[in-house]
Amino acid sequence: MNPITCAQALAAARHAGLDRLDAQLLLLHALGKPASARSWLLAHDTDALAQEVAEAFRALSLRRASGEPLAYIVGGKEFFGLALQVDARVLVPRPDTETLVEWSLAVLKAPGLMPPLKVLDLGTGSGAIALAIAHSLKATGREAQVTAVDASADALDVARENARRLGLAVAFIESSWLQGVNGRFHLIASNPPYIASADPHLAALAHEPLQALTAGMDGLDDIRDIIQQAPDHLLPGGWLLLEHGYDQAGRVRELLVQRGFLQVQGRQDLAGIERCSGGQWPP
Repeated sequence: MNPITCAQALAAARHAGLDRLDAQLLLLHALGKPASARSWLLAHDTDALAQEVAEAFRALSLRRASGEPLAYIVGGKEFFGLALQVDARVLVPRPDTETLVEWSLAVLKAPGLMPPLKVLDLGTGSGAIALAIAHSLKATGREAQVTAVDASADALDVARENARRLGLAVAFIESSWLQGVNGRFHLIASNPPYIASADPHLAALAHEPLQALTAGMDGLDDIRDIIQQAPDHLLPGGWLLLEHGYDQAGRVRELLVQRGFLQVQGRQDLAGIERCSGGQWPP
């Protein structure tokens, strides 16, 4: 078999249906180079690939063409500036969820909060939210106790390894939402499952864990449970912040108001979609 060049390999991947960026990142992975080395590919587009690299790239490209998330194939995903390891035990962290982290950090900057800041991340998955908050607070020298909860032992294994690798002190609890949690917090943040069980979009997410995606017929079962349980675990004046679906903001805010939360409001993601809603428990 005649060797193929970098440019030819990328062209073949594009012909198979991969977008340009995915193809470049997969080829860099096959070459053992970091994702930041895309300029290397441009400078070496006529270089011939070793046979084992070409074969590895073809195999990776087939996995991506079948719908497997890029993050699972390369074993990692950047979130809020942190390089997280991810695999099929957890959802792939989405850029949209950075909206929830930014709002959480803004809440934790409120004057009068007594250290240590007590933060709870419900449904942590890869640890993305908890680790992003812990890292940001550590970088600013603020004393904090960050706890992350997940019902999946497998997900917690991924999150613990990310915390260990990043050198971040986060406590982990295996629990169905707040059932196994003690104490009260300044902030409870959660990106829970919120897709309706019959949603046709689930077909495109077949590689990711279903239990981390769906929540009943309207997608709000888990959000209802969290809103109902959260006040027993919030300090006076504490906040509950939730990520939800693009069309769920009105219903989520109604649930928050009904439960007795104040200052109920929302935040839009970078695409202008109402991505998060939250409220403050009465001081």
